[in-house]
Amino acid sequence: CPAAAGEARALPGCRPRRRLRPRARTGTAPPARAGDEPLLRGIFEIGKRSCDVVLSARRLRWSPILPESPTGDSSVALQAQEEIIEMKDVFSVKLKRRRFAGQKKGGTLLGITIFKCLNKEENKLTDCAIHLNNLSEDHCQSWFRHLKEILNGFQNRPKSLKVFVNPSSHKREATHIYNEKVAPLFKLADIKTDVTVTEYEGHALSVLKECELQAFDGVVCIGGDGSVSEVAHGLLLRAQIDAGKDTDYVTKPVRAPVPLGVIPAGTTNVLAHTLYGIKHAVTATLHIVMGHIQAVDVCTFSTPRRLLRFGFSAMFGFGARALALAEKHRWMPSSQRKDFAFIKTLADLKPEECELSFLPLQILQEDSEEKDRITLLYLGSKDQWQKIQGHFLNVSIMAIPCLCSMAPRGLAPNTRLNNGSMALIVVQNTSRTEFIKHLKRYTSVKNQFNFPFVETYTVREVKVQPRLRSGPDAKENVCLNAEGDYPWNIDGDLMKEASEVHVRVHPQLIDLYGVNTEDLESSQVMCNCI
Repeated sequence: CPAAAGEARALPGCRPRRRLRPRARTGTAPPARAGDEPLLRGIFEIGKRSCDVVLSARRLRWSPILPESPTGDSSVALQAQEEIIEMKDVFSVKLKRRRFAGQKKGGTLLGITIFKCLNKEENKLTDCAIHLNNLSEDHCQSWFRHLKEILNGFQNRPKSLKVFVNPSSHKREATHIYNEKVAPLFKLADIKTDVTVTEYEGHALSVLKECELQAFDGVVCIGGDGSVSEVAHGLLLRAQIDAGKDTDYVTKPVRAPVPLGVIPAGTTNVLAHTLYGIKHAVTATLHIVMGHIQAVDVCTFSTPRRLLRFGFSAMFGFGARALALAEKHRWMPSSQRKDFAFIKTLADLKPEECELSFLPLQILQEDSEEKDRITLLYLGSKDQWQKIQGHFLNVSIMAIPCLCSMAPRGLAPNTRLNNGSMALIVVQNTSRTEFIKHLKRYTSVKNQFNFPFVETYTVREVKVQPRLRSGPDAKENVCLNAEGDYPWNIDGDLMKEASEVHVRVHPQLIDLYGVNTEDLESSQVMCNCI
């Protein structure tokens, strides 16, 4: 019988001549769902056991072939456990050959190897290989073609990527991470790459303005938060240029043309943590390879004269001053520089006077007692600006939760990746002791906003207008640098601006490779705006 020799065949077909004991079943077999109809059936050796293997568009399943027991012992049949692989978890298939040292082509065919994405504990992904051994060339070629056709049917999976590697990020690990962990998986998945190793700040931005983006299915950045922010800004800026929009005044931006992948190789890696729930290069790479795409909200940061930046989050006050001080000490090692800047800024803690104007957002809130009922909640009047003025230690504006190892719940745990809102978090002037208590809460599961000097708002637009002091109090303008600009921390990048900054959120403006990590435990935030 050809099947016994390993020939691929479509059902119905012949069975091997020896008698096989049917697998033990309980109950009635469910009807085949769409995509479950068998495409091929054949015999392979898997794990040193001959197996009856069936391929459908949705899954690959196999079970050991067991001969009829001469004693009629039914316990033998129970050992024939069926194993299943969902085809959506498979990212590559290769013909397995034995080759001599130095031989690059040809070789003795041994079978087929299937590479699967495996979801381990704590959001971590890894790859594993399943070997289907069979020496028949025709048999394996037929199975290989069918498997490749199924994999090519997954539309979101990239075939060509533009890759940016920042060799200066954190401990200069980005190049090593790409060569040792990322590139091998891209090659295994037959993804073509065009790699640019950035040489200076703004290099990725200049490349994105000129390159032929239509030749790629996505863009990938290996680096820290600053590198990712630059690439995201470049992608969105390129989209506005291609759409013929005025890039100095963007009120209704168009979406980025291709998805962005983030491989963490920095210090905090906020965006990677938010997308993957973990800092793990292999996990990030497999999300890209598998084509897991998540639409994400983006903010525009503008002055009355020009667009400053596309970004996901920003801090004004303490968070920005600490970053500005760290940038002045770039000669220090990365971790020491940031620790020094944090402690020094905390020691010189001073508030800054400014006026905050914001548009509260109309949101949907789920009733905690009746899960099926949605209550419409208005934060203030629709389209009516609200203002607060005072002395603030820190102002945070965030369109994403901003998870990181130092803030496992996120810097803004009550916002989401794509609900069209921003979290405005205002820390009013208080003692250094109380401010430190607030900062420590970020590292725990406790509510970091449950302090009388912290206010939170859910908004869609924010304007931040610093108030310059004059006369004898002018020396208290602690945020100002020599040029008269105030520092802003936008996605870990330092920007300086003297005038009012207008922040708008734009729902689902960019697609990122990753998942929605909204399984975080929700917290009850003390908020004075409800």
